[in-house]
Amino acid sequence: MAQLRIAFFDFASCEGCQIEFTNYGDVATLQLLEHVEIVEFREAMTETTDGRIDVAFVEGSFTREADRARLQEIRARARTVVAYGACACTGGINALKNHQDDFAEYVYGDAARMPHLRSGTARPISAAIKVDYEVRGCPMSKDELLLVLSNLIHGTEHWVPTYPVCVECKRRETICRYDEGDHCMGQVARAGCGAPCPADGVPCEACRGFVEDANLNALERVLVDRGGLSQRRAVGKSRMFTANPRS
Repeated sequence: MAQLRIAFFDFASCEGCQIEFTNYGDVATLQLLEHVEIVEFREAMTETTDGRIDVAFVEGSFTREADRARLQEIRARARTVVAYGACACTGGINALKNHQDDFAEYVYGDAARMPHLRSGTARPISAAIKVDYEVRGCPMSKDELLLVLSNLIHGTEHWVPTYPVCVECKRRETICRYDEGDHCMGQVARAGCGAPCPADGVPCEACRGFVEDANLNALERVLVDRGGLSQRRAVGKSRMFTANPRS
C-alpha cells in the first residue's frame, strides 16, 4: 500500500487542533501513521513542500481576502481537502466578531489598526474552496480525524451522523442537563463526538455546529424557560460556535 502524502495548513485559529494531533501517541495511531508521509506540518517540523499532496488538512477560518489565493493553491495541489476543527468548518469562535462592529478595538485597543491585525468576516474555508471532508469540534475529535485518515488510506467512504447530540446522550444513558437544573444545546447540536461533555456534567456548547434546519427560536426559548438564561444570554450562547448561518 503506497503511503499518502499529507500536509497540515493553518489560517485564523488558535492552532489547538494541530497541537491536539501532535498528542496522538497511542499504538493504533502510530501504526496508522506508518501508512502516511507528513510532508508539511508547521507545528511539528520545519520542512515544507510545493509539490502535489494527497491530503491537505486545513485548520482555521477564512478571514482575509488575501488568504483566498493561498487556499486556492492548496486546493489545486491536493487530491483531497479536509477541514478540521470548528474554525475551519463553520468559522468557529472567530465568527462571533461578525456580530460586533468594533471587535478589533475591543480586543486589541490602540493596536487594532496595525496591518497584520486587519481581517474581515470570519467564514469557513468552504467559502473559498471546495472541501471534501469536515472534522468538526473544538478541538476536533481525535477518533474522528483518525477515522477519516484511515478511510482515505483504505479508500472507504466516510459516514457523518446527521442526528443531534441528545441521541448520543441517550445511548450513554447520560442524565439530561435540564433534569439537573442546567442548560444544554444538545437537542440541536451535531452529533459525532460521543457526547463526552454532558457525561462529565458539562453542557453541550454545539462546538460541532447545528444539525440541518435546527429550530433556533425554540432553542432560545428552552434556554430561557428551562435553562434559566436571560434572552440576551440565550442568543449569545447559541452563537458561541455557530455564529455563521450555515453552521
